[in-house]
Amino acid sequence: MTILGAIFAGGAARRFGGDKAAAPIGGRAMIEHVAARLAPQCDALVIVGREWPGLTTVADRPRPGLGPLGALAGALTHARATGHDLVLTSGCDLPDLPLDLAARLAPAPAVVRGQPLLGLWHAADADRLAAWLEGDNDRAMRSWIAAIDARRVSLERDPANINTQSELAAYLAREG
Repeated sequence: MTILGAIFAGGAARRFGGDKAAAPIGGRAMIEHVAARLAPQCDALVIVGREWPGLTTVADRPRPGLGPLGALAGALTHARATGHDLVLTSGCDLPDLPLDLAARLAPAPAVVRGQPLLGLWHAADADRLAAWLEGDNDRAMRSWIAAIDARRVSLERDPANINTQSELAAYLAREG
């Protein structure tokens, strides 16, 4: 089974007040920390919703503005087109992901409890998600997770999810 890693980075980051992906942590952008933790677990890595140097950019599907489900649909479609079986997803604001996240989430579909952007998904569900998004369905991740009966996996330690400047400051103080 081949895994495509997908970093979701298309949000407006209103609560953060700036470009979350580029926020510096230890001399590197936050998104680079995410990429460094996902890459060893995946056969290829992409970014969804924006461009970033060194990463292939994937567009939301079927169109922009559908939030994380549009990003997931884009990633699943790209994975299927490039011959990947699974997609391991993360937001760009989770800099200390477990280095064995894919193994912890297997078998797909599964998400980290309380962190629905951290998931392992079947690329074969691309058409099903596209139909869901074109239909009259709730566009919340939790609704899609329930619709496909994805497992919710608890981790012994939740990864940092940095949505505000104060959360970044607390993370930097804690992690040095």
